[in-house]
Amino acid sequence: MSSAQPADRYENVPTAAVYDTFAETATRLTGRYTRLSDAAPSAAEREQWWQKVLELRAAKQAVPAHDRAQLIAHIGAWEIELARLRDNRG
Repeated sequence: MSSAQPADRYENVPTAAVYDTFAETATRLTGRYTRLSDAAPSAAEREQWWQKVLELRAAKQAVPAHDRAQLIAHIGAWEIELARLRDNRG
């Protein structure tokens, strides 16, 4: 028996539930960017993080709710970004 994950971890998950995960992941990342913006030591860094919030919102709005491939791709990318931010906390 192989311990490898399936290519699509959402294989048996309804698209509506995939969208919910997409939206929740976007919300978590938006919150992280907002906290980083609020805690930034300079106006320039604050603006940099706030631009990330705006870019994330635009990306979320651009993905059709029925496009599983895009939903899943964004979930993966956003989870990687959340992990990167968590690992770089210092």
